[in-house]
Amino acid sequence: MKDNTVKCPNCKEVFKVDDSVYTDIVKQVRDQQFQDELTNRLETANNEKKSALQLKEAELKNAFQQQLAAKESEINALKFKSKSDLVDEVSKKDAKIQELQSKINQGEAEKKLELSNAVRDLERKKDQLENDVKAKDTERELLEKSLQADFKRELEHVAKDLQLKDEEIERLNDYKQKLSTKMSGETLELHCENEFNKLRATAFQNAYFEKDNDASSGTKGDYIYKEADQNDNEIISIMFEMKSENDLTVSKKKNEDFFAKLDKDRTAKGCEYAVLVSILEADNAFYNTGIVDVSYKYPKMYVIRPQFFIPMITLLRNAGMKSLEYKAELSIMKNQNIDITNFEDKIDDFKTGFARNYDLASRQFKTAMDEIDKTIDHLQKTKDALLASVNNLRLANNKADDLTIKKLTHSNPTMKAKFDGL
Repeated sequence: MKDNTVKCPNCKEVFKVDDSVYTDIVKQVRDQQFQDELTNRLETANNEKKSALQLKEAELKNAFQQQLAAKESEINALKFKSKSDLVDEVSKKDAKIQELQSKINQGEAEKKLELSNAVRDLERKKDQLENDVKAKDTERELLEKSLQADFKRELEHVAKDLQLKDEEIERLNDYKQKLSTKMSGETLELHCENEFNKLRATAFQNAYFEKDNDASSGTKGDYIYKEADQNDNEIISIMFEMKSENDLTVSKKKNEDFFAKLDKDRTAKGCEYAVLVSILEADNAFYNTGIVDVSYKYPKMYVIRPQFFIPMITLLRNAGMKSLEYKAELSIMKNQNIDITNFEDKIDDFKTGFARNYDLASRQFKTAMDEIDKTIDHLQKTKDALLASVNNLRLANNKADDLTIKKLTHSNPTMKAKFDGL
């Protein structure tokens, strides 16, 4: 809304009015100014008409008096003539006078007709000018209504676009959050257990995955995963800890608050790896990148989101199976006194490949998250552009409000000529 102020000409008090009241006041003042100007010009034209009539009447009377004086002089000169001559002369003079009077009357009639035609033409031009002004007012009103309707439609369109953009941003944020947590209303432990049981019969037939119920060491983890081959050689063992916000009702915790306990439980239960499945710190980009290796703090420890639960087991299991295979071959080679350098290289190659695959998986997940962030940023820029268009529409509406008859007729020779003629 514009900051419109009006100053009272009597008390000099300045007060504010809204756009609608201000527009009505400006329209009334504009119409009053036009009406006053039209009235002044009509009054000037009437005065000029009266002056012209009086001047013409004086000229005709003067000419008539001069002619009458001349005739009287001629009459006086004829008094000394004979009666018959005088009668003839008088008759001629009377006829001449009647002829002159007829011409005078005819001239006056012509002047009156000419003046009447001029007045009629002036009134016709005035009526035409008033009609033109009314047409311009109607055109301006229609233009204002059209601009207001277009402005309203554009605002509704922009508001709808903004709503769609906001919904899209909210949807992407929600999708990003779900991508980081991927929970469906169940508890985190139940979610992981259900995900594992879906594949237990096909992919993990010889695996042990149960809750850790042994608290003899003072603490216990949540789940233990173990798997051995046909010769009862251990392939892999993992101590799992599941943490979610629902588990913490007093204060918010961080993932690293549980690292020490998880490492202690892993060591106490003789597990090779420790994995924290967590939905804590949901907005932390570090933990949302994929499988996070925290072995720089505690050996063989990882932090994952729930959606990486099965892939984490698969990766560690495949690594364990390959390691067990290489260990068996290495044992055979050692028993046969064969050079084991090549097998150590294979183990190193496997470790390098595993690290590379892990790094690729993490980077691909991070790339997906970055693309989502870019999409959100693009939608935000689109929203800002729509808001800028609303501001431009507001400026256009203000310009429509400032539109006046004088501005419409400015630099318009036709309208200027009509005003000058009026």
